[in-house]
Amino acid sequence: MKMLIEPILISGIAGLCILCMPKGFKRFIEVFALLVTCYLFIGSIRIFMNAPVEGRLLYVDNLSRFIVPAIGFFGLVISLYSLRFMTTYEGLNIYYANIIWTIGLSMLSTISNNMIILVMAWGGLGLTLYILINIAGPDAAGISKKAFIIVGGSDGLMILGFCLVWLITGDLVLSKIRIAIDNPISFWAFILILSSGLAKAGAMPFHTWIPDTAKEAPIPVTAILPASLDKLLGIYLIARLVLGIFILDEFSYTILMVIGSLTIVGAVMMALVQEDFKRLLGYHAVSQVGYMVLGIGTGNPVGIAGGLFHMLNHAIYKSCLFLAGGNVEYRTKTSELDSLGGLARFMPLTFFAMLISAFSISGIPPFNGFFSKWMIYQGIVEKSKDGGVLWVFCLVSAMFGSALTLASFIKLIHAIFLGKPNESLKYPASNLEVAWSMLVPVVCLAVLCMIFGVFAYLVPLRYIIPIVSDIKFIGTWQSIRSSMFLVMGLFAGFILYLMISTRSIRESHFYIGGEELEGDMKLSGTEFYNTVKEMDILKGIYKKSEEGLFDIYEQGKNVVFGIGRFFQYLHNGVLPTYMVWTLIGMIGLFLFLMR
Repeated sequence: MKMLIEPILISGIAGLCILCMPKGFKRFIEVFALLVTCYLFIGSIRIFMNAPVEGRLLYVDNLSRFIVPAIGFFGLVISLYSLRFMTTYEGLNIYYANIIWTIGLSMLSTISNNMIILVMAWGGLGLTLYILINIAGPDAAGISKKAFIIVGGSDGLMILGFCLVWLITGDLVLSKIRIAIDNPISFWAFILILSSGLAKAGAMPFHTWIPDTAKEAPIPVTAILPASLDKLLGIYLIARLVLGIFILDEFSYTILMVIGSLTIVGAVMMALVQEDFKRLLGYHAVSQVGYMVLGIGTGNPVGIAGGLFHMLNHAIYKSCLFLAGGNVEYRTKTSELDSLGGLARFMPLTFFAMLISAFSISGIPPFNGFFSKWMIYQGIVEKSKDGGVLWVFCLVSAMFGSALTLASFIKLIHAIFLGKPNESLKYPASNLEVAWSMLVPVVCLAVLCMIFGVFAYLVPLRYIIPIVSDIKFIGTWQSIRSSMFLVMGLFAGFILYLMISTRSIRESHFYIGGEELEGDMKLSGTEFYNTVKEMDILKGIYKKSEEGLFDIYEQGKNVVFGIGRFFQYLHNGVLPTYMVWTLIGMIGLFLFLMR
């Protein structure tokens, strides 16, 4: 038990120490924070190696064992990246203290075996989220409030749901609770707690805080929260509900599958038309949650395992995408796609890292995103044995989402790294690559995208399968052998290129699809899919989305302010109005007493 408590206590104490350090000790604060995150990562590995651990307050089973080291790893990666990226921001004490507290509270959330401890840790994460977004300054104040209200409001629903669980069972120990969803109370307990997991992960309809956060918050904050830790925690909670606390009926699984499918398609359609790469990545962070929820919603081992594997894969490639985008923003001072272009030869390592992670998120073999999506597809097909047509809708949504994901990343890669360089940025002839502390995390994450795809059976699945047990694959993907054939094909293509390269060929400093570039002509990546917004069937939906119709925060705000305006109208300071309402109240009270 000491092994579980130590990282939590150290994170709390270390965060307080950083908060109390003089602001002038920037370098010391950075090094100290990096050392603490190294310790927390080592502590997470110790927990992983010594699992399972049983206790009434804290415990580690196969599910939490799988999550904890990922939390420690991403905390270390983001701390290393922040050494250079965050130097221009004020309040480094607050930033690093809350990063460390976020890591500690995330670990506590995943190893909690008591509902009260889980709720307290979960609530603390909402507070650190609010503070970290605010690091960006006044422009992010509205976004931090929006994120806090959506996530914090869902936390309130989670508390209510756990109260219902306690009312049903009379027990606070999560590992001892098994509730069949066979009555309205247990159903609503599940839905209320589920909403908190969906909000934390960013699934629809609780998703709108993520694209806004991605646009305004510092890149490291986006990479550690919406991109990685919040996804891990949100999906962890949903998986805990499905595998450990509740026994779901068919209707409950259907809810999960529908939410997953709608999240995939809705968010990827929004990502397709974005002109800021951070908002584009933010919408994809939402879309990919749909695959995880859909996989868990299938209710069969291969689908659930695929959803959990995709959760880990997403944290890897989405963190890589955000951090690679951070490298671009750090050098060019912009995230607008139309202001970029031709960066591939100036930032080759960043380009290849983003290209690999783009292949991964699009489900291109042999990268990790393909493997987990392939398992989710199998889970959906396995679901077809239960009858009905829902599985067809879900399978089409998942495959359609992957196709549109690839399309939007073709747009992103072209707009940033290919095409004609933007002359207003005045790229120097020298290398634009960033410092090693920003480059190493990006390269490491890109390498993991390849390792977890090629060696999926040997590395991640070895620890995912025990969570669900009895996985039966419909087909077998020979990842190592297939990767060898792909490498051989690339090598043969390279040899063929060398054989024909002696002929006269045209060289170009930027790639525009083989066309000749004349004058000031520039093929803008932001124009790729604008016609989608003009389609009659979609034009109205996009317009309503821009107006906030699908934003639960905006709609909730309209309801609250509407009620406020109503009472403001009643409380207008006019004496006759008060007398009328007093008379109506007296009549109502009289009728009630005379009944």
